Amino acid sequence: MTTYTFSEARQKLSSVLEQARNQGEVLIKRKDGSLFIVKPVSSKRSPLDVAGIDVNLKADEIVDIIREVRER
Repeated sequence: MTTYTFSEARQKLSSVLEQARNQGEVLIKRKDGSLFIVKPVSSKRSPLDVAGIDVNLKADEIVDIIREVRER
C-alpha cells in the first residue's frame, strides 16, 4: 500500500485517487503522525440494472410475439 504525505496527496490528488482505485486503498500521513485511508466506494448497483426501453406493447402482445417465435 502506498503512503503519501498530506502535502504530496494535496498536490497529486488526481494521481492519489487513481492509485486508490487501482490498488484498493492509499494511506495519507499528516505531520502529527495521524493516518488516513483513501479508498473507492464500491457501487451498490447491479451490472444488470439497465435502463428499459418503451416499445408501446402490452403484456399480452409481447406474449403473442414470443409464442409466434417459438412456433417457428
